[in-house]
Amino acid sequence: MKKILIDSGPLIALFDASDRYHQKSIEFIKNNKYPLLTTIASITETLHLLDFNRQAQIDFLEWIDRGAIEIHNIEINAFRRIKELTEKYHDLPMDFADSCLVYLAEQLKLNTIATIDRDFTVYRIDGRKKFHVVLSLTEKL
Repeated sequence: MKKILIDSGPLIALFDASDRYHQKSIEFIKNNKYPLLTTIASITETLHLLDFNRQAQIDFLEWIDRGAIEIHNIEINAFRRIKELTEKYHDLPMDFADSCLVYLAEQLKLNTIATIDRDFTVYRIDGRKKFHVVLSLTEKL
């Protein structure tokens, strides 16, 4: 079955009604038929950026508890590759949550991601394969 990685941007927007991508994130979640995968790094980033509203954090945790997304572990042997990715994309710069998602894409042979982060148009899986972005919410400034 097809699976989709999900970055923290759409997760934050989903639980922040004031976020400019809130409605698009809701529509994506309602219409998505595939399992969503992420890492604890993206969960941590989401909770950190929802820190302005304790209820939003609680709602997000409850949503996860109900099985809305799968959380994949990043084991100790992954950190060498995560470091390599972080070094390779230092000019963006690549943050830890993004490097974990690229690593997970490589490990699970996935290339589809829901994100509002333009950097995923630059990142490559195994150094060459492009991501297919299914939730591109970026706007040209």
